[in-house]
Amino acid sequence: ARMSEAVSPNKAVTVTWVKSAIGYSIRQKRTIAALGLSKLGQTVTRPDNPQVRGMIEAVKHLVAVK
Repeated sequence: ARMSEAVSPNKAVTVTWVKSAIGYSIRQKRTIAALGLSKLGQTVTRPDNPQVRGMIEAVKHLVAVK
């Protein structure tokens, strides 16, 4: 990541699973699980880092982020 995109280590993002993964690829279902989501409507807090941002980007049509 470029220095301008660097995130401070104590930041976090809140991810809520808002749309069912039925009909989407197994890879997207596994990404949802890797984010720690197991039930529709569930909300989790994850560290704000490039790895988590990448997972969110891969399933942005299924989740809401704060």
